[in-house]
Amino acid sequence: MLTPALVIQKKRDGHELSAEEIRGFISGMQTGEVADYQATAFLMAVYFRGMTLDETVALTKAMLESGERYDFSRIPGPKVDKHSTGGVGDKVSLVLAPLAAACGLKVPMMSGRGLGHTGGTLDKLESIPGFNVRMEREKIDEILRHVGCAMLGQSDKMVPADKKLYALRDVTGTVECIQLIVASILSKKLAEGTDALVLDVKSGNGAFMKSRSEARKLARMLTQVAKKSGLKCRAILTDMNQPLGCTAGNALEVVECIEGLTNHKILGNGDLSSGDLKELTVQLCAHMLELGGIAKNLAEGRVTAHSRLSDGSAWAKFQEMVFAQGGSLDAVNNTALLPSAPRKLPWKAKRRGYVTGINTESLGHLLVELGGGRKKISDAIDPGVGLVFHRKLGSQVKTGDTVVTVHAAENADQTAIFAALEKAFEFSRSRKRVPKLVIESMG
Repeated sequence: MLTPALVIQKKRDGHELSAEEIRGFISGMQTGEVADYQATAFLMAVYFRGMTLDETVALTKAMLESGERYDFSRIPGPKVDKHSTGGVGDKVSLVLAPLAAACGLKVPMMSGRGLGHTGGTLDKLESIPGFNVRMEREKIDEILRHVGCAMLGQSDKMVPADKKLYALRDVTGTVECIQLIVASILSKKLAEGTDALVLDVKSGNGAFMKSRSEARKLARMLTQVAKKSGLKCRAILTDMNQPLGCTAGNALEVVECIEGLTNHKILGNGDLSSGDLKELTVQLCAHMLELGGIAKNLAEGRVTAHSRLSDGSAWAKFQEMVFAQGGSLDAVNNTALLPSAPRKLPWKAKRRGYVTGINTESLGHLLVELGGGRKKISDAIDPGVGLVFHRKLGSQVKTGDTVVTVHAAENADQTAIFAALEKAFEFSRSRKRVPKLVIESMG
């Protein structure tokens, strides 16, 4: 058995690690034999040298075995989850979990915090006063049985190796490594005890995978590792060359989700509000319903999902879930009670034309600068700050039209914020083709 330093050196030099070496290194992280600085060096070595499929399977298994697993086999109904590789404004989970539950699935959805320039589902949920993402096993079972969906954070006992590596990746520039992403996602999803998994793999300037070829590579490895681990899995490639929906920022994204669930306009964005959010949510739900055996095919799944959205069933499930997890129903029924920022700064177009480019990653970094994300693990998040987009790709603008409204803290630097927005948006005299939202499915 190699020492931690020799394992790091072996991977640094481009050699393949054995399953035993990987298991020993991950186990050493749990016992303290492997220090944080050694774990960081290991992450950097993997980032630069990569891992084979067998190594990635071994890493996933070692992380899975580092803690407890859930077993929901006693709860009737197909258990299906969805996971996104992350993007700016990606709030799908908040609508999808109650929608899928309203359609007849059981959805134990384990989510994460913000990572790099992308937002985290748990941070969004916790902007609802009282919402509890850390519950005992018995409580999770009860909610799944009676509500049909539960949205959870990792407990200290579930995949603790991933929790540690996840936090280190966020602050060491190793987030984008495909093998580390695969092991992180699938170790958690395998520990959940689900029957099937739908993956939303993002591609574009706001995603970790900038090119479609890299996104396909990630999707392919995810489905291969899932198959080798006994999990039924499908990956959907989607576009992230602009923010998803019309908001970025924790409480603002909750408001947009409530708009989509209630079909009631709150943000005043007209037809732009929740259009692509609704489209992607319905598509992902249809895949979940087909994999779970609720729908015979995707067309039937889409019809069912649309129906449960329009008849109020998904909204009712969302409220049940919020109540069951300790959240304030007053706040979700009156969104003025959710956290809000003291300043609203409208950024306006300086010329006529069309929005032809958005540097989505830079908008994610701007949100972090506003206080809506973390620069280091210990940072607190301001749930009220964020961005509301009034124009997106393909939108026509006139001089003086508001393109983005910035929700900012009292001491925010308006000049710096507007300069960042100026760099992030591209305007042209003629319209360009808007990328297709759903690119393809794999697996």
